[in-house]
Amino acid sequence: MMAKITIIYDSITGNTKRMAEEVYKGANHVGELDIVLKHVDEASGLDLLSEGLIIGSPTHCGVISWKLKKFFDENTRVAWGKVGGYIATAFSSSGGLGGGNEVTLLSILSILMNYGYLVFGLPDYAAPGVTGHYGAVSVRNPDEKELKQCYLLGVRIAEYVKRFHS
Repeated sequence: MMAKITIIYDSITGNTKRMAEEVYKGANHVGELDIVLKHVDEASGLDLLSEGLIIGSPTHCGVISWKLKKFFDENTRVAWGKVGGYIATAFSSSGGLGGGNEVTLLSILSILMNYGYLVFGLPDYAAPGVTGHYGAVSVRNPDEKELKQCYLLGVRIAEYVKRFHS
């Protein structure tokens, strides 16, 4: 059975969706994995049982969107304590510089760690000064460098899932 990576995102303006699609492309680039992309409205608690999980959220006052928070709150019984050794990461978009992207990423990573996922960020630079130490970020409409960062995030989780779970 192939290891699975699920990308779950929320998006209001379409910016986070665009990032999710680029993460999906990066994860698919590695091959030999089942990669699934879902808006949070389409996701179920069983999606949390994927060997790799990527969560994307718009930044709302420096925290995760209410839909994603509700999703995690409502699915603790499904996945709590069952994802030890599974790998996860995050991405976020915001309306402006200093809008709280990194704080949002840390709120996502905190939730994921509470569930038991192993979390990671990127040491790779997508361009000078563009890295994803806590996950990928963008401001408003993601540009080429920010989308490259998302692509790299997808590649890395796919490599890690293959290494640990294939």
